[in-house]
Amino acid sequence: MQTNLFNREITPLTPEDCLLVFDRWKETFDFPPHFHPEFELNFIQNAAGVKRFVGDHIGEIGQLELVLVGPNQPHFWEQANCSSTRIREITIQFHQNLFHDSLLNKNILHPIRDMLQRAYRGIAFSENAIRQLQPRIENLANLSGMDAFLELLSLLFDLSNSRNQQMLSSTSAKKEDFFNHEKMKLVFEFVQKNYMRKIKVEEMADLLNMTEVSFSRFMKQRTGKTFIEYLNDSRIGFATRYLIENNHSISEIAYLCGFNNLANFNRIFKKRKGSTPSEYRDNFAGIKRVN
Repeated sequence: MQTNLFNREITPLTPEDCLLVFDRWKETFDFPPHFHPEFELNFIQNAAGVKRFVGDHIGEIGQLELVLVGPNQPHFWEQANCSSTRIREITIQFHQNLFHDSLLNKNILHPIRDMLQRAYRGIAFSENAIRQLQPRIENLANLSGMDAFLELLSLLFDLSNSRNQQMLSSTSAKKEDFFNHEKMKLVFEFVQKNYMRKIKVEEMADLLNMTEVSFSRFMKQRTGKTFIEYLNDSRIGFATRYLIENNHSISEIAYLCGFNNLANFNRIFKKRKGSTPSEYRDNFAGIKRVN
């Protein structure tokens, strides 16, 4: 599958965060096909019959599912033949550079290093491994700070040594993505720090020492979107974090995320997430923790 057929997801992880954990119950799988530069470990329970898509792989899952997807590998799960309306999904996302090469090259961590390299094709773990690690995966959302970080490292180590791992896609996602472009890094970092205020294309073009026309062309080539579309996607990513983690009103969240028009915020949010901000908050039954 080619990434240009998928949505590039803007996750709520900031450069200062280590990992993000979603733990929620849901009735259906409705998240669109997507990819992102973070690693993602996805645990699914009670969803037999759901179809899994990772790269060019298509498969039907059982009652327990645990898949590690590497950066930029297109993936999604589809309702398909699943009749359950009580599905548990725990998603753990972490930056691709969370563990530096100098650490992973130490002898004791070679299994994790090798597994993360294989994850660029996607890895499905055996039911036996899932059952052994399920209690710890379920507890991760209850941990914070260093406890969460060390538990993630421990989980990855145990997974890397587990048996009967299944490689999914026949092709690896490229390790290089648009964040490895110096100018794109500047855009990303600037938006992360200033998304709450009005940002003009002219301001960004000046930052990159480009004309507005050249900058617009650059953004389209690197992201497949205009700068405004990219900015709004980033803002919506932060909005989902606000919606789940605190009790701010919808209008307060819209303002905090750089939307000065509530109707415009609602329209863009629904287009990106398939529901209104209020529906998104009401439908989220679970825990979201960023460390």
